[in-house]
Amino acid sequence: MKFTIYGKNMHVSDGLKDALKKKFSKFERYFGPDTEVYATFSKEKNFQMLEVTVPLGRTVLRAEEKADDLLSAIEIVVDKLEGQLRKHKTRFQKNYAEEARKYHFDELEDYPDYDEEQEEGKVVRTKKFPIKPMHVEEAALQMEMLGHDFFVFQEAESDSVCVVYRRRDGNYGLIEPYV
Repeated sequence: MKFTIYGKNMHVSDGLKDALKKKFSKFERYFGPDTEVYATFSKEKNFQMLEVTVPLGRTVLRAEEKADDLLSAIEIVVDKLEGQLRKHKTRFQKNYAEEARKYHFDELEDYPDYDEEQEEGKVVRTKKFPIKPMHVEEAALQMEMLGHDFFVFQEAESDSVCVVYRRRDGNYGLIEPYV
């Protein structure tokens, strides 16, 4: 596995990098040596945070954890990622059947008491609405007025379709397409 490790508002020590790589060694039996792992350690106010992203072709595994110390955050993130793999094992096997040499999801244990039929989401409502050109601030205000968690709009300056959303920390996020 190839690791790209960042530190945001902090320096990442070699010991911390080694601890992360050691914990992720358990995933080597599922992924090939070319699988990339992106980890970002950050420090904000009274907590420390770890975000890990593992791109798998058309799918992305992602987990994040806030903790008092980063070693426990590493443990929790590894458990979350393994849980995601176990929970969606059959989907991964179907989606990556042609890449069986690269990924070995058949070695994963089944998720206990998991019914894939029950988990499969369905589109239960379709909604159409006109997209109006507006600025990000106006779109955020419109989202708040509607009481939604996100709002799709056409950005006035670039004419691209964007999404503004409410983040867990109470701030807003913006999703912009690029080509």
